[in-house]
Amino acid sequence: MIRLIAKRLTAAFATVLAVILLSGVLVHVVPGDPVTAMMAQSVTATPEAMDEMRSRLGLDLPVWMQVGRYALNALSGDLGTTIRGNEPVVRLLLERLPNTFMLAVAGLGIALLLGIPLGFVAAVNRGTAADAAVMIVAVLGVSIPGFWLGLVLIQVFSLHLRWLPVAGTDFRNLILPALTLGLTYCALVARMTRSALVEILAEDYIRTARARGLREHQVLIVHALRPALISIVTVVGLVFAYLMGGQVIVENVFSWNGIGRLAVQAMLQRDYPMIQGFIVIFATSVVVVSMSLDILYGFLDPRMRQR
Repeated sequence: MIRLIAKRLTAAFATVLAVILLSGVLVHVVPGDPVTAMMAQSVTATPEAMDEMRSRLGLDLPVWMQVGRYALNALSGDLGTTIRGNEPVVRLLLERLPNTFMLAVAGLGIALLLGIPLGFVAAVNRGTAADAAVMIVAVLGVSIPGFWLGLVLIQVFSLHLRWLPVAGTDFRNLILPALTLGLTYCALVARMTRSALVEILAEDYIRTARARGLREHQVLIVHALRPALISIVTVVGLVFAYLMGGQVIVENVFSWNGIGRLAVQAMLQRDYPMIQGFIVIFATSVVVVSMSLDILYGFLDPRMRQR
């Protein structure tokens, strides 16, 4: 188990380092001069001010030196300062990260509470009307854009029924965006749960358990659902990664003050240090979650400890 943890930690560090290096190259991939783009609408965009900005960002150095310096600073916890306001990027992102994490956890909880039972029902009743109904719901959930669903929920629960507020960052404001994300991704959870259970229910040991006279709920919960946990854990990791990165639009629809909304504001303002910092923080969050799931696999499946 210690070997597995050490390998996952090494892979996680290498991945984060690669992301940092690639985000350091971001400024040089963008067409045109980034300083000109950032100061295009500034009344102080004189040649002297642009040269000072270029020097402050280190853009007057060779590319390899810029990327190397950015990587060293990022590994030490310094992601630079914002163009607008000259504030530390790390502080602004870490202030918003708990809100994004809270929304992702709430959305994941709703997706699991709805998706696992739906997938279970579809697998147990394979080929019936219940199975078809669950699959139709799953297809609709995957097909409906999250921003459209969010707008529909606002129209119904905020404007017509007036039960919930439209925007904000307290508990009542969390319900609608979490419901939007949960309904969107419960379809993926349901489909993966159904696939895992259908495969397991066809195994010989399930038929043996039924032949021994075990009750159906014992067969389904003890002998079928437990082996399916590995696939379900995989779904949890995928959905959580999607939620951490895919809720950017939902955060803006509901004015939820997370890092996704901050990233969109930075893009509109062409604040490249903030955009780079968002990429690093988001990628690090996903890597940490993936590493944690890999370690959890080691506890669920002893065979993983030998890899």
